[in-house]
Amino acid sequence: GSLHSMKQRSKSSVVLEDPPIARALLGDTRFSWIWLPIRLYVGYSWLSSGWSKFTNPKWLESGEALRDFWINAVKVDPRPVIATDWYRAFIQMMLDQEAYTWFSKIVVFGELLVGIGLILGSFTGVAAFFGGFLNWNFVMAGTASSNALLFALSTWLVLAWKTAGWIGLDRILLPALGKIGRAHV
Repeated sequence: GSLHSMKQRSKSSVVLEDPPIARALLGDTRFSWIWLPIRLYVGYSWLSSGWSKFTNPKWLESGEALRDFWINAVKVDPRPVIATDWYRAFIQMMLDQEAYTWFSKIVVFGELLVGIGLILGSFTGVAAFFGGFLNWNFVMAGTASSNALLFALSTWLVLAWKTAGWIGLDRILLPALGKIGRAHV
C-alpha cells in the first residue's frame, strides 16, 4: 500500500512529505508570528552579549578576556571543565598559538552580526545557525548559563528558516534570491 505522506518520484526515489503541523509551523507565513518573539529574544541575547564584549577592551583589543576564559576551560583539577578530550586539546592549541588575540574579534563581531540578523529578520536561518554554532562551542567549553536554551531556540529558528524572518527583512530578501523564497499558491 501507499502512505499518503509519501510520493513516488521514480523507482529509486521517494519524497517524504512533512506532517501537516510541520508544514504549517515551518512553511506557512500565517504562522510566522509564532517565531517573532523567539527570534527577537535570541537576537537580543546575542546583540547584548556582543555589545558588552565590543565595549570591553579586554575582548576587542587584547583578547585577554577570551584568553582567561580558555585558561579556565582547559583546567582539569579537580575535574575537567571541558568534558571532551579532543575539544580541550583544541582549546589548548588555540591558547598555545595565542589565537585569542584575533579570535576574540571573531566572537565579538559574530555575536553582533547574529543578533542584528535575527532582530531584523535578515537571513534568519543563517544567523540562527551561526548563533547555535556559537552556543554549541560555549557549551563544549564548559559554560552552561543560557547557552543550552539559546541553542535549542536557534535550532528551531533554523528549521523555520523560511517563515521565521517573514515578519522582517526575509520577506524581501528571500524572494530576491530567487526560487527558494517564492511562495507556491
